[in-house]
Amino acid sequence: MATVALTTANFDEVTSSDGIVLVDFWASWCGPCVRFAPTYERSSEKHPEITFGKVDTEAEQALAAKFDIRSIPTIMAVRDGIVVFAQPGALPESALESLIEKVEQLDMDEVREQVAAHKKAHEPKAAGTEKPAAAGAAAN
Repeated sequence: MATVALTTANFDEVTSSDGIVLVDFWASWCGPCVRFAPTYERSSEKHPEITFGKVDTEAEQALAAKFDIRSIPTIMAVRDGIVVFAQPGALPESALESLIEKVEQLDMDEVREQVAAHKKAHEPKAAGTEKPAAAGAAAN
């Protein structure tokens, strides 16, 4: 399968679907990005069941900012709408294949449980739910 150009207009639609989406954040002036492109294309041909997307960080600066992309290329893996991997740097073909295998083998029920637990642990407390200070603690 050929790669898909991802933009602000189609990114959420493409990455929120079931299955695996790999995303390559790149720019035309980036030497490592240009050298990585054939590896990414070959992998897309080997794995037609996976969507291989590319985000041009120059044209899609809002997307790059949304995902805090500070170095390119950056490879991101999304499975069933959940970002499960993101790492800067051009991967050798063997490492890209290994990443794909690991993403395919993820237990997504477990991943969803971990995401829910993380969100719950980091959600702001509702007003009035703080524990009262111990008696005498404020009497100093």
